[in-house]
Amino acid sequence: MKTVVIEGQLRTGTGKKAARDLRSEGKVLGVIYGGKEEVHFTAPVLSFRSLVYTPEFQIAEIKVDGKSYRCILKDKQFDVVTDALNHVDFLELVEGRQVVANLPLRFVGQSVGVKAGGRLVIKMKTLKVRTMPEHLIEGIEVDITDLQLNGNIRVEDVKQENMEFMNPARQPIASVVMTRALRQAETEEKKGK
Repeated sequence: MKTVVIEGQLRTGTGKKAARDLRSEGKVLGVIYGGKEEVHFTAPVLSFRSLVYTPEFQIAEIKVDGKSYRCILKDKQFDVVTDALNHVDFLELVEGRQVVANLPLRFVGQSVGVKAGGRLVIKMKTLKVRTMPEHLIEGIEVDITDLQLNGNIRVEDVKQENMEFMNPARQPIASVVMTRALRQAETEEKKGK
């Protein structure tokens, strides 16, 4: 799995003024929780680019004052006016303790319904899972080869070992809908009979 390394410094000052000063220096405030202690740190805004602005699921290795923390990104906050990254929350991966993460879905195969003239509609891009840190993967593959016209693939249809899905089981992930041209062709065929 891809790992992004972020070099940070321990944050000493707290409060709005200290946070504003750090942001004006081009730094992002961050916190690591879920381990033995909460770690408040700052790092340059550019070091978060490959982690925040991607749809991929990645592990972050954050180095703060000689210590290294393996984490996953939990939350990010942006400035409402400038849309600049303001704050990042990380969850430390601890051996033997389950984590909840949003893993991206990767659709493989060509649907039978699409070949028959339908259109594939993706309804979900990620699945929320609970698993042990060692079972985290970059993405969950969903085979859509057998997806029929007007059919759905639901959360319960996805099979992945060592993971518990937190989404409702009957929630649709993808479906193949009839296109307007296909509907018109069917209507004209019925009129012709």
